Amino acid sequence: MAAHPKPAQKEFPWWLAAFACVMGAATLAIFSSELYTQVLSTVARGVGVTIFVTVVAFALASALGLAIALMALSKSKWLRQTARFYVEIIRGVPILVLLFWIAFAGVPVFVSGWNALTLPLQSAGLIDPLQVRDVSLLWRAIIALVVAYSSFIAEIFRAGIQSVPDGQIDAAKSLGLHNWARFRHVTWPQAFRTILPPYSNDFIAMVKDSSLVSVLGVADITQMGKIYAAGSFRFFETYSIVAYIYLLLTISLSLALRGLERRMRKDFER
Repeated sequence: MAAHPKPAQKEFPWWLAAFACVMGAATLAIFSSELYTQVLSTVARGVGVTIFVTVVAFALASALGLAIALMALSKSKWLRQTARFYVEIIRGVPILVLLFWIAFAGVPVFVSGWNALTLPLQSAGLIDPLQVRDVSLLWRAIIALVVAYSSFIAEIFRAGIQSVPDGQIDAAKSLGLHNWARFRHVTWPQAFRTILPPYSNDFIAMVKDSSLVSVLGVADITQMGKIYAAGSFRFFETYSIVAYIYLLLTISLSLALRGLERRMRKDFER
């Protein structure tokens, strides 16, 4: 008789225990030093901007990514090819380059196009001409992150939707469910279990990549650290605090999202 495989035993998270010890020691060192406490209070002013950029950009990128994924799965050849063109082009450009292009080239082109289209309304005095300076650097950075991440999220959504067995779709059709109802009640709930792990990873990556907005002078965590280090020449202390804050954000998110994955897995197995 073939031996039955033993159920996998739950392994103690030694890495998490080590991380907790390191962060505990770092926290104690920070709050027992007047210098580190001052650096922390300065750099922490950018936490709100980092969270705002991450949440807004990721939400918009998810909506755009879902739309592109549905285009890629469309019956229309032109929609599929358009989606593939978008994904391949955007994924082939580094995020930092895309950030500079949108901030300093894309926005001026958009403003010129907008003013040309709305010229009759401007002539009638209904609206004022749009100026490049009217588009804040914060929103230019958010738009760049949305465009960059939407291409990655689109591929995650597409793969997750395609992972749903055809039999499930056929069963939903036999029940008379129309396209939206099939997607909402059958396809998406099953696809989301496949999508969640890589989707979570992209969210955590967005937290880290949000630091790129500092190159535009947006006052996030990294930018506040750059300003403090440039004025005090305390580079080691400042960037140690920056790394400390990012680690707290990313590891906390990672643990929370892993907990959500386990809960969904248990619900599915019931």
